[in-house]
Order: sequence, then C-alpha cells, then structure tokens
Amino acid sequence: MSKKPVVSLAVAVTGLTMVGTANADFQGIEWDVVNNSEFGTTFRVYAMMDPGDRLDAVAGNSSQPLSFSSQGDFYQNVNGGPTSKEINSNFFPFVPSLEWDSYVTVGALYQDGFPFGENNLNNVGIDWGSFESGADLYTDNGTYFVTPDQQQGQAIEVQTNAGNGYGVLIAQLTVSYPRALFSGLLQGKDANGDTWQASVNDAVIGQLTPPAPGALAVLAIAGFAGPRRRRG
Repeated sequence: MSKKPVVSLAVAVTGLTMVGTANADFQGIEWDVVNNSEFGTTFRVYAMMDPGDRLDAVAGNSSQPLSFSSQGDFYQNVNGGPTSKEINSNFFPFVPSLEWDSYVTVGALYQDGFPFGENNLNNVGIDWGSFESGADLYTDNGTYFVTPDQQQGQAIEVQTNAGNGYGVLIAQLTVSYPRALFSGLLQGKDANGDTWQASVNDAVIGQLTPPAPGALAVLAIAGFAGPRRRRG
C-alpha cells in the first residue's frame, strides 16, 4: 500500500473544524466492563452507529482535541504498546497481565486483527509518551485511523452497558479510578458510502457517580491511587 492515501486521509481528518455537531449515523459512545483486577477496571469503548456504517478515524485538532482522561492511572503493561498493533495475544498465556493493557484501536482488538482477519491501524501526529507512562492521552494535532477499504472499521454487533447494538471499538482502557472521559473527532461512512462526522466532548466511560470517600480510601490503601507510573 502506498503511503500517499494514508497521509492525505490523516490530513483531512485532523483538518476537521466542526464542533458540537454529529451526524445521525453516529449514536454516541458506549462501553463495557470486561475485567476487574489488581490493575483496575478494564473498559472497552465503542463508537455506536447504524448497521452497515463504519468508522475510519479518531482524531483531534485545535478546535476539538482528542483525549482519554481519568482521575486514576491507565494501566500500561511493559510488554504492550499504545495501539492494538502492539498487543500480541499469543503472549497472553505467558504474560496474562498483557491482556488488560490500555490502548487505542479501530475495530481490531489485537495485532492479529481479531475479530477481523488483519489489523491495519495507522496513526499520525500523536505523542504517546504520557499515555504510556499511565497518564492521560491528549493531542490537538493527531489521529489514529484505518483506510476506508479496511474491514476492521465496519460496525459489528457488540454488548455494552446500554445493551446490544452496532459499534466499532475505539479503545481498551484499564484504569485505577473506575471512570474515564473521551473527547475527539470521529469520521466514517454510512451504509450508502456517504461520509459522516461527529464531535464528542467528555463522553463518560464508567460510573456517572464517583466512588464514595471510603471506597477511594480503600483504593489508595491497595496502591491504586498512587503516582502515575508504567507497571508491568
């Protein structure tokens, strides 16, 4: 695949200027809890849409930054990486904690592309340093994306906190504080091949109400509320 279409798509997405608007094909951000462990609560985060629609890019620009944020730490396994391209599921039997790494994606869970046949995720302009150390992910000039011919951008039936629906996975997050926020620009195509775009501000992932002070104290004692750090 030549690099020219990839770069042009990235520039087009990061150049989006719309804020506070959404196409009807985009139905919102939803999530599912897939694990609770010593590393925190693991959420899978989905962009929900109509059957037959797809997501191509998650981006941030000066008008609408891209961010995943939390009052807690994002668990980062030393054997993983910031995107699903670095998550080798063949290592799970040897490093079980790798399965709960925090990372971003479009559709595919792992390096092998599951539940699709391959993983062709790309990213441009994102500094992963803070996120990989356990802090928030933020960019106002970057995107992660797939090209419109890649199957992994297609909406599939998923189970979320709101029930069954059609969505595309955009992140797995394991966080010590059981809530996170997502903001960013989304772009994809509907079932007719027409482009849709949406701007998301502070979509809540996890509990709407923070834990009681006593619960936070327990988390602190357990070591979950300490300084941000990269943990293996």
